[in-house]
Amino acid sequence: MGNVNPLSGTDLIDDVVGLTPASALYATRHARKKVSGATQGSYELFFDPAAAGLTIQERLLVAYYASVLSRSSALCTHYREAAFKHGADAAMLAALSDNDLSRLPQGRLLALLVFTGKLIDKPVEGDQAAVQALQAAGVSTPDIVTLAQLIAFLSYQTRLVAGLQAMKALEARP
Repeated sequence: MGNVNPLSGTDLIDDVVGLTPASALYATRHARKKVSGATQGSYELFFDPAAAGLTIQERLLVAYYASVLSRSSALCTHYREAAFKHGADAAMLAALSDNDLSRLPQGRLLALLVFTGKLIDKPVEGDQAAVQALQAAGVSTPDIVTLAQLIAFLSYQTRLVAGLQAMKALEARP
């Protein structure tokens, strides 16, 4: 399993927040190596191109759309570039960027993205009917579990980035 970060090959959170080993915030973030390592390890597992189930493009498009909905510009940039690198076309990325799923064709990917939107915006709507819609689109039960885990990870990642960005802004104040 290789690091799939197309930006620099280093820790994704450090990259998107702009943390360097010389900063106090970097030292704080890495004080518990187990946590920062597990975060990066989870990222690498979810976005391993060789992973079974959901395709790498599907996982990256879910991540990009979740980042758009969460208004995380740093993660949007990362996942947009990674999705493009793995074959997503400009029209699809533009539709997700505009939060306009009506521009996408019916099918499995659309079902994955609709479910993503539900879990990000209104988690209570991620109910049995939402799961049945995924099944009707041909998404297997193991892939539904992976999708839900991925979305939960992306929510954690978004909160972590937002918190670190806020701390970095405070650190920069005179």
